[in-house]
Amino acid sequence: MTLIDPLGDIIWKARQAAGVSLDAAARAADLSPALLEQLERTGQCDSLINIPKLAPVIGLHAEKLARIATGWLPAPRDLTLWRELRVISTSREGLAVNSFLAWDEVSREGALFDTGWDAAPILELIDRESVILRHLFLTHTHDDHMAAMGTLRERFPQLRIHTNSKTAPPQHRNRANDCISLGSLRITNRDTPGHADDAVTYLIGNWPEDAPHVAVVGDTLFAGSIATPHQSADVLKQKIRDQILSLPADTLVCPGHGPLTTVTEERSHNPFF
Repeated sequence: MTLIDPLGDIIWKARQAAGVSLDAAARAADLSPALLEQLERTGQCDSLINIPKLAPVIGLHAEKLARIATGWLPAPRDLTLWRELRVISTSREGLAVNSFLAWDEVSREGALFDTGWDAAPILELIDRESVILRHLFLTHTHDDHMAAMGTLRERFPQLRIHTNSKTAPPQHRNRANDCISLGSLRITNRDTPGHADDAVTYLIGNWPEDAPHVAVVGDTLFAGSIATPHQSADVLKQKIRDQILSLPADTLVCPGHGPLTTVTEERSHNPFF
């Protein structure tokens, strides 16, 4: 799997967040504005980019950005360590979205984290593994992360919804002290706004055989990048530092798009930090 954000997207996000003009960034990169705009738009550039000079101008770590430019990817993750955790990817118009299903191996009680575009592969997995779906946790209420919710609620009318949306009924809203039990598993939440005002990260712990915690982060953090900061880049980056990168180093990070990663990999390789 490739990164959800190639080099051009990372540069565009950082430049927008830093308030740096295309002309100023192009001068720093030793490119024409047209070539930099092409890189940001298509990910392609035939000229050499001066990354050591560009990176600090747009608020990125130069060495980490250079690794992205030369093809860095997080190491593949073997999910057998977590046993009852699966990734479901659905696509529409070229946009692939990750959903995550976790369940207790004894009771078979399960929780889904975001729905993606299509309920069919989720329902197939639930049936194959004999999962009793109890909870749906939404990382935020953008359509690609909840498009299949209606179908799932038809199949599971008692499904309990968890969200940070202020427009949701009170019984569905996350509270800071919530700790949801799923058999032996424990699920807590951490507010991570910046991309969306209702963005939240869910932390799944107490896995069998002491497997590391799992952080389902939605669009807040990607392997090697961050979400588009629709609200505030400063708030987004601070929340990532405080609520995600502060977690134990071996925490498995599950983004809403692109490959899985870990806290260690993002501390070491994400150019925004």
